[in-house]
Amino acid sequence: MISNPLTMPPVEMLADKRLSPQELAQMQVLAHPKRARVVVTGLGAITPLGQTPDEFWQNLLAGKSGIGPVTLFDTSKYKTRIAGEVKEFDVTKYGVDAKDARRMGRATLFALAAAKSALTDAGFPDGLKENERAGVLLGTALGGFVEAIEAHNGFLQKGPDRMSPFLPAVILPNMPSFYVANYFRARGYNSTVVTACAAGTHAVGAAAEIIRRGDADIMLGGGADAVISEIVFGAFGVMRAMTTRNDEPTRASRPFDKDRDGFVIGEGSAILVLERLEHALARGARIYAEVLGYATNSDAYHFAAPDPQAIGATNVMRDAMRHAGITTDQVDYINAHGTSTPLNDAGETLAVKNVFGERAYKIPISSTKSMIGHSMGAAGAFEAVACVMTLRDQKIHPTVNYETPDPACDLDYVPNTARAANINITLSNSFGLGGQNACLVLSKNK
Repeated sequence: MISNPLTMPPVEMLADKRLSPQELAQMQVLAHPKRARVVVTGLGAITPLGQTPDEFWQNLLAGKSGIGPVTLFDTSKYKTRIAGEVKEFDVTKYGVDAKDARRMGRATLFALAAAKSALTDAGFPDGLKENERAGVLLGTALGGFVEAIEAHNGFLQKGPDRMSPFLPAVILPNMPSFYVANYFRARGYNSTVVTACAAGTHAVGAAAEIIRRGDADIMLGGGADAVISEIVFGAFGVMRAMTTRNDEPTRASRPFDKDRDGFVIGEGSAILVLERLEHALARGARIYAEVLGYATNSDAYHFAAPDPQAIGATNVMRDAMRHAGITTDQVDYINAHGTSTPLNDAGETLAVKNVFGERAYKIPISSTKSMIGHSMGAAGAFEAVACVMTLRDQKIHPTVNYETPDPACDLDYVPNTARAANINITLSNSFGLGGQNACLVLSKNK
């Protein structure tokens, strides 16, 4: 491992025959004080609105909803009976053997499909070929928790001798990251972020920082979750956090609207291929956008309720912009956490005002969750994809179901209809249970 770059000789003196090309590349990054630039070169998304980034994006622009009645279990005894499910998903279309798939959790299968799509999009259709400078960092809220509950029920009914020997590979939260690295032969950095609803944004931002510090040339960053289950519906139901607008599912998620009554659970995975700019240019990669910076912090206030003063949300946006080297005048669009819960949406609105002052009223803001629900650890990754597409197409997707203004939510939420705009820099917010916050700053490819 390279130690202190400040004490290292010039790169020109490091061409030692004993060093591998990977070590030389790492030394080159560390030896130069200039901050490394990180770009997005591939996208993959398995969502309730489509199983490619473009299908997902076009449906967002059209204001379509992917929310409907739950089909994964019997919801008759639950107050909430709707969700944003991924329909007609077949992981074998992405090169995963059907026998292997039966030994993996649903979140892992989503992640493998999203990773395959992202790598193909980035120009790596055959994977990463034992690359020790390629890594994986995925976020999740619950990983294989749903499968763990199901296995426990089976254990109680049938006893320990009937348990699957593959159960640990299904339930552990690091399994999506492991399987993505294993399938696509990424032998570099590998880890998992478990920061609830902030995990996807956290993972993408941290993956970029891993490249910046010289520990990778390529990172797959994103999130995956599959939490549509009885135990999760029961838990959030007694918290009264979920909407009960079951008779009109496509209108149930309504961020910032006065009549919002809770969030809708979603699922899926989104993964971004991130690269050091020089690495991407050297191989002639198509560049979507640049990751300028990110930040993460804690409210240190309450496990579920947001800080009424929005201190954590305010500071995480300020820190992300500081890391990105931009000012408040340069932010052209905000992709909101926007869950459709009364407290969260009002708190996020307050935080935006705290950061941007009067300019808050001039910045377009929209909530992706209005159309796909809240996919927990995958949510921020979906929203990062939406921001990349915003920068690519210079269009902002709407916040659907915004019908009745709320005095506590009085900003420009791009209600109901997509909008063309001049967008150079986007900011994406994620605020998780446990008061864990993350914010990602992306810019248009230059």
